[in-house]
Amino acid sequence: MQPPLPPLSRIARALHDTTERLALELAQPGATAPDWTGFEWDVARAVVAMQGIGSLLAHRLPWRGPDRWRDFLSGQMEQGLKRAVLIDSLLLRLDEVTRRAGLAVVALKGAALLRKLLYAPGERPMGDIDLLAHADDLPPLARALETLGYHHQFTSARHAVFGNAPPSMPQGQGEHAAHPLKIEVHTHIADPLPATMVDITAQICASDARPGVNPYRDDSSLLLHLLLHAAGNMRAHCLRLIQLEDIARLTRQWQPHQWERLLTPTAGGTAAWWALPPLALAQRCSGAAPPIEVMDALNEAAPRALRRAARRYTLTAVSWSNLHIDAFPGIEWSRTPAEALRFARSRIAPRKEALADLDMGVKAIPMLGAVPWYGLRHSSRIMRWLFSRPPRVQTIYSVMAALEGGAPEASDARS
Repeated sequence: MQPPLPPLSRIARALHDTTERLALELAQPGATAPDWTGFEWDVARAVVAMQGIGSLLAHRLPWRGPDRWRDFLSGQMEQGLKRAVLIDSLLLRLDEVTRRAGLAVVALKGAALLRKLLYAPGERPMGDIDLLAHADDLPPLARALETLGYHHQFTSARHAVFGNAPPSMPQGQGEHAAHPLKIEVHTHIADPLPATMVDITAQICASDARPGVNPYRDDSSLLLHLLLHAAGNMRAHCLRLIQLEDIARLTRQWQPHQWERLLTPTAGGTAAWWALPPLALAQRCSGAAPPIEVMDALNEAAPRALRRAARRYTLTAVSWSNLHIDAFPGIEWSRTPAEALRFARSRIAPRKEALADLDMGVKAIPMLGAVPWYGLRHSSRIMRWLFSRPPRVQTIYSVMAALEGGAPEASDARS
């Protein structure tokens, strides 16, 4: 029988303290290990898994810490190396089958960063390979993926998911070579911030894309996507520190002209206002160094409430380390009162499609069923949002697993 959990207030405090300290250690490693209790070291392992920084810490930390902690980091590095071999092999096979089928796709986010050698092998975790494809190419692409043993599992508003194994519970702690490697196919790159969709699809693909796996149009397009994805996750309080590290590493040697894409007026007639919070947090946590004039322009374009929020955001507050479910997470991203009302309504009375997407996500991630939250009626969940502070399923499950000896890596699912 699982021992009773400590009070949620104690868990939340440990999550905050270990998250902020580990972010600081990743950016500026200290000479000595933190003076944490055994419970805090356990929670720290959950934080490492949720933030995707196990292998990075294993490479960077000069101090050892308790044996169980060091063994955990060494295991993360070993599993990351094994998984990197699988990812490299699958990317090569994807390029081959899409070229043979005459289909042009774009390798997104992590796959693109790995191609740029910004990380040592196995340093950056990847739970899936994301591809951008034209909507008309989905049927032939599905047939091409079947030749690799990948079959369609479900389609949500964000992407179509293909897998080569049925959904299963996580094995071991954090990153593990045995975890299924999914392929997620997107036909558009967009995120609701918070209720209006920001779509940057047209800025991703090069005009001369060839059959096979293609890169982004340029590094500025890659940054634009990294920032939008980070913004969407910040809005939903499911950011991962590895995303901020991506932004910092990509732009570390950039010249001023490479930042100009962020200042190009969008359909709304302004610069990429939504890039302000993730870029500001990447400055504080990961040493990103955007030009002052870029930050000034983004600050001017962003809504006033979001400007204020961006200054006070902590990694804990906008990431998986935030233990509690908010009733209206990210409402400060609203650009008008009307949009705030639309967002609130979408939380209280979501469309059938949104609830269906949530149900599919729960079925695809079996560990979400380990905590009796998604089995509740939506009306019951609303009452708990409004009148209590229920723990988030992925976060509390990660803590539970760490206390029992395991700490599964957080997925990209949004609560």
